[in-house]
Amino acid sequence: MENNALRLLIIAADPLVRAGLAALLTDQSDFIIVGQIDNISNLWSGIDVYSPDVILCDLGWDPSLILEHLSDLQDHELPMVLLLPNEAVVADAWATGARGLLPRDAHLGKLQAALIAATQGLITLDPEFTLSLLPTQAPLDRIVEALTPREMEVLQHLSQGLSNKAIARRLDISEHTVKFHVNAIMSKLGAQSRTEAVVRATQLGLILL
Repeated sequence: MENNALRLLIIAADPLVRAGLAALLTDQSDFIIVGQIDNISNLWSGIDVYSPDVILCDLGWDPSLILEHLSDLQDHELPMVLLLPNEAVVADAWATGARGLLPRDAHLGKLQAALIAATQGLITLDPEFTLSLLPTQAPLDRIVEALTPREMEVLQHLSQGLSNKAIARRLDISEHTVKFHVNAIMSKLGAQSRTEAVVRATQLGLILL
């Protein structure tokens, strides 16, 4: 096992799902499975005991209770990847601050990539879920005006969940300039938020998550 392997905590109420996820990831050198939790109410104690680098959580077929608990994790800033039963819960799952949303039947490669990306501050959103994060009236076939090369750079950093201050440092420009570019990106994409801008850009093929 690699010394720099990520400490992974698995959460799943269904014992078969829990065992299946553990079996899939146990022999992967990128991860050490430090714990498994079957009850979401034990989440906080599990974090204290296992000190994970990343959390993989199966929402099961009745996600409401789990999502309520996971929303409390936002202040903890622990990267999470959630496995969703369907598109109906995408918006609520996204609101928890999770960095990865995948279907429950996601294959090993997707799980590995999403978990690693989450620890690096990147977002992984399965293509089948992106439409659920957009207003139903939003056109996806075009943008109002083409993005400039600099706006594309800022957009790429937005997709990594970086703040204006972090983007300013990366691009060696002022926060004021970043804010200007972000506003321009949102306007051109017809988005009401940074998250919506990233989702729209993904649907339009401007960026890949």
